[in-house]
Amino acid sequence: MADGQALDEVVTFTSDLIRIDTTNRGGGDCRERPAAEYAAARLAEAGLEPALLERTEGRTNVVARIEGTDPSADALLVHGHLDVVPAQAGEWSVHPFSGEIRDGVVWGRGAVDMKNMDAMILAVVRSWAREGVRPRRDVVIAFTADEEASAVDGSGFLADRHAALFEGCTEGISESGAFTVHDGNGRQLYPLAAGERGTGWVKLTAHGRAAHGSRPNRENAVTRLAAAVTRIGAHEWPLRLTPTVRAALTELAALYGLDADLDDVDGLLEKLGPAARLVEATVRNSANPTMLEAGYKVNVIPGEAVAYVDGRYLPGHEDEFRATLDQLTGPDVNWEFHHHEVALQSPVDSPTYVRMRAAVEEFAPEGHVVPYCMPGGTDAKQFSRLGITGYGFSPLKLPEGYDYGAMFHGVDERVPIEALHFGVRVLDRFLRTA
Repeated sequence: MADGQALDEVVTFTSDLIRIDTTNRGGGDCRERPAAEYAAARLAEAGLEPALLERTEGRTNVVARIEGTDPSADALLVHGHLDVVPAQAGEWSVHPFSGEIRDGVVWGRGAVDMKNMDAMILAVVRSWAREGVRPRRDVVIAFTADEEASAVDGSGFLADRHAALFEGCTEGISESGAFTVHDGNGRQLYPLAAGERGTGWVKLTAHGRAAHGSRPNRENAVTRLAAAVTRIGAHEWPLRLTPTVRAALTELAALYGLDADLDDVDGLLEKLGPAARLVEATVRNSANPTMLEAGYKVNVIPGEAVAYVDGRYLPGHEDEFRATLDQLTGPDVNWEFHHHEVALQSPVDSPTYVRMRAAVEEFAPEGHVVPYCMPGGTDAKQFSRLGITGYGFSPLKLPEGYDYGAMFHGVDERVPIEALHFGVRVLDRFLRTA
């Protein structure tokens, strides 16, 4: 089991990494190198030989390999990203890059997404070095840049240009899984992610006839765009159940003593109460308009108007997503992918999934582990190009009233120290047996 020093180090490392500002504003505006050097130094102190890799200066990734005891076993990838989304200091109770430790909680941007997991990985690896522990299978550690934007400088670059570093890796674990969900009725759920919706960020462009704003214009680009955006925003996507979501609904229904009526999923979700939040975003494709760009003067009708839509599609349903966008945009608006990544589906009966479940249950015997499909995406999408099956497994035991989902990209992001300690113990247990 991870030693007491590992429990102290995970807190220190989380705080230290938060204090290194790796804000990713998109468009290449980020510098992860200081955080990468920090992580690489901690790995080197544990006797590893980390490689620092860049596609663009300052956008640094770290990769290291721990040799296992069984050369015939497939390798396991354990990865976390170093960048974070922006934070407005004036909105926070503490400075978002202070890494302040107060009342048993570590505060700051990245406390949950996902410098906490980065710190857990470092703490476990260093604990193994002190004990002389070697895992059964090779473990490849990767800390990536650019996950909060396009990943072209991070996992995409590593998958495309440095595939040899991941030789033998067939499975990987990363963020968003094995965290506590309190259902309000005394039950504690631990969703383990075995799938992700695909990313379909869409750019809409409407063309029309530029003219004076005082004259009638049947070819108004703004009007055409607004109509398409309204259709997209109002569209009711049909129900589509993937294997992971079916498994989640079946297990949740059994846990709550309900009939798993998958012919009436919306009715079942109503009966599940707060637990439905684990599933409701992943029973359909989705498309939410998020940005509008048009015009330059109030009395001028522009010849072009642009909008952006955050689209997500379920595994096996990208073609339906594309066809629906064709229909909803209509003849006067063109659409194209602004950013496009695959949907993922992973088995919930694999030996690795079973071992993750067992590790959580050992340290949270009162909890109920359930399958989970992430509504968004992670670096697992890019690593899937290498044939790596991805799971979400960044364990945290959270107190009731702690809104885990609100911490992602939210104000006052923070993580309890006890949650970090739980994470180190569970991660250590899983990786030793994986």
